[in-house]
Amino acid sequence: MKAVGGLLIGLGLSAVGASSAAAGAWNLPKGQGQAILKYEDMRADEAFGPFGGRFDLPGGRVDRTASLLVEYGVTDRLTLQVKGEWQQGRDAYIDFDGRGPLEIGGRWQVYRDPDNVVAVYAGYAQGGEGRNAGYAPPGAGDSDWELRVMGGRSWSEPRTFVEAQLARRWRSGLTDEVRMDVTAGAHLGQNWMVMGQVFAGVTDKAPDGASAGWLSLEGSAVRRFGDWSVQVGWRQAVAGHEIAISRGPIVGLWRRF
Repeated sequence: MKAVGGLLIGLGLSAVGASSAAAGAWNLPKGQGQAILKYEDMRADEAFGPFGGRFDLPGGRVDRTASLLVEYGVTDRLTLQVKGEWQQGRDAYIDFDGRGPLEIGGRWQVYRDPDNVVAVYAGYAQGGEGRNAGYAPPGAGDSDWELRVMGGRSWSEPRTFVEAQLARRWRSGLTDEVRMDVTAGAHLGQNWMVMGQVFAGVTDKAPDGASAGWLSLEGSAVRRFGDWSVQVGWRQAVAGHEIAISRGPIVGLWRRF
């Protein structure tokens, strides 16, 4: 199922609450790499309150992000990756335009057989002028460390896969987080794939007792053109607390090398 691994890695999974460079559990082979460019245009007219109820956002909110993720297989078990973002957005209180988080990390393949895979990721992120967390104002947050465990299973008939990730993020200037991402996908012929993803997370409680949590769903289709692939999808926040109810399109383009 090498094609499953390549496509899933290329999608660059990330949680809504904050940026993460961690990609799929299937590693890149030694000497191979990928560059993934993704654009997200998220808009919100409402937000979830501290107990999950909805309320209107004065003036609404817009968050646009262009990100670049580059991965390279140093060995068949170790993949290094770097991710950077440029963000532009506004709400009723502020307009911003600047660099988002910059992250570097490595993914180690702990176990792999023809159908199953287990990997761990460790990374460091440096905050930027943009939103370093979806629940925080622009510029809040400094450096972060993340440890992520990933496991996946694939089937050849029909060509499907499922993958789950569990992460702990230790944040400087923001509250620490726990995240969980789940992906399921199916191949339609040689060049098409459809995929559903769940992005969930919750922060630890701050000294004043406040916390944020999110649950978002994303559906997308992927078309492969040789070494190039294009992803088009839609993401929607469906539950949470102390976070905007964002929704919008996702467009991804990546090149294998």
